[in-house]
This record gives sequence, structure tokens and C-alpha cells, in this order.
Amino acid sequence: MKSIATLPALCCGPAAEPLAVHERDQLAARFKALADPTRVAIVNQLSAADEVCVCTLVDAFNLSQPTISHHLRILREAGLVESTRRGTWAFYRLVPDALAALRATLGA
Repeated sequence: MKSIATLPALCCGPAAEPLAVHERDQLAARFKALADPTRVAIVNQLSAADEVCVCTLVDAFNLSQPTISHHLRILREAGLVESTRRGTWAFYRLVPDALAALRATLGA
């Protein structure tokens, strides 16, 4: 009978600390919010400015205001964007800490 050589155990991956359940859930919600191409494009538009009026986003994407508002609500609930109201318009901006957390998760 042949003897089977034992292979050395290999470590797979960096020595990252496991995430707490709350952190995992929050990151998953943020990545889920970015699973839509329109929302990725909105985040990209917001990254080019300090803040953007919702009216500008409606024009840029040629989508209805309710559709853009729906996408922004999902991004806001995920903690990726925040807004302020000025008169009848809402102005949106990225949440820097949320983006930093995504970058850290990806090792960037």
C-alpha cells in the first residue's frame, strides 16, 4: 500500500479581524444598495461634487423624479448619501465615512 503524503496546511487570506455582526450587516446593505447600475452611476456623479441637486440627477439620467428619488432613498437608507433641503429642492452628497468603510473592506 502506498502512503499518502500529508500536505502542509495553507493559510488562505490576510490576517484580517472578523467583522462584528453589525458591521457585516451594514456593509452588506451598502453593497446591496450599489448592486444597481443607476445607483452606482449616481454615486459616481456625487463623487465629482460636494453636493448635487436632485434636479441635476433627474436631468443627467433622463429618469423621472420619482425614480431618482427611489434610488436616492435606497442609497440614503444604506448610509451612503445624505441630503439637505433648500426650498423645494433636496441636495445630496456622499457620506465619506461610508465610502471609506467600503474601501477598507475591499482592501483599497
